[in-house]
Amino acid sequence: MGLTSTVLAIDAGNSKTDVAVVTVAGEVLATARGGGFRPPAVGVRAAVDALADPVARAFADAGVDRVSHVSACLANADLPVEEQQLAAALHARAWGASAEVRNDTFAILRAGVAEPRGVAVVCGAGINCVGMRPDGRTARFPAIGRISGDWGGGWGLAEEALWHAARAEDGRGSPTALARTLPAHFDLPTMYALIEALHLERIAHDRRHELTPVLFATAAEGDPVARSIVVRLAEEVAVMATVALTRLDLLTEETPVLLGGSVLAAGHAQLDDAVRELLTTRAPKADVHVVTASPVLGAALLGLDHLGATPAARDRARTHWQPEG
Repeated sequence: MGLTSTVLAIDAGNSKTDVAVVTVAGEVLATARGGGFRPPAVGVRAAVDALADPVARAFADAGVDRVSHVSACLANADLPVEEQQLAAALHARAWGASAEVRNDTFAILRAGVAEPRGVAVVCGAGINCVGMRPDGRTARFPAIGRISGDWGGGWGLAEEALWHAARAEDGRGSPTALARTLPAHFDLPTMYALIEALHLERIAHDRRHELTPVLFATAAEGDPVARSIVVRLAEEVAVMATVALTRLDLLTEETPVLLGGSVLAAGHAQLDDAVRELLTTRAPKADVHVVTASPVLGAALLGLDHLGATPAARDRARTHWQPEG
């Protein structure tokens, strides 16, 4: 049966999906996990179809067949028009009386703040930044790649490292240890051998992301070229955060600035120090910290915000994913 004043929280990324059924009192009735959410690859209908299994399992465990509100934070919902399309697809599923879709970066932001106020920069496979205020104002970027002005993200960093390493080996660029460390990761002797293996797909395309940690390790050993790439990423993170703060009129107020995603949460000292140093100058009132909470918590809190839940209810939900002590 249906249950009054409940939220179906969905955090769907490229590699996995987490869902939860949460009451307006903040009680987490059930959770479930599913596979990745990739509308660009499979289409909106098939992507939403893939959500049906974890939702069905969570509903069964919670003893409900419908909720009051669906709060979904979804990868690849980069533009408002895409959010609207996905919200319509979710509403058609009749999982809830209402449905709201946001880009998954909003889940990381909301998971890291006590109220819907702050800015988050996320760097995982790609890079994105969003901000919000309690009055509903938001700041965001299209974040769909170079055509929207983006630079960075794990894939972009790997490509940048390969570019510099290839030019170093053949003499077009400055010497860099990346010409040795990148092919060595795949047990290959030279960049030429790595280029050939990637081009002929003897190394799967999706394994390129493995080179991002190699880049950071090489930078940590002092390689100037690798370090310059890390510095550029820090500059991008600081620029995005500063612009979002400015758009929301928060630049001169003490405001959380959250860092999330696999790259920014990995604890790379050079990157962390550079980001904090840049923001100290450009946004001195920013309170910078890394988000470690599960993003599905953010989706749940956004849903509870929609239902007008009390601060105590939101704290109760937070405790489920972040137990005290």
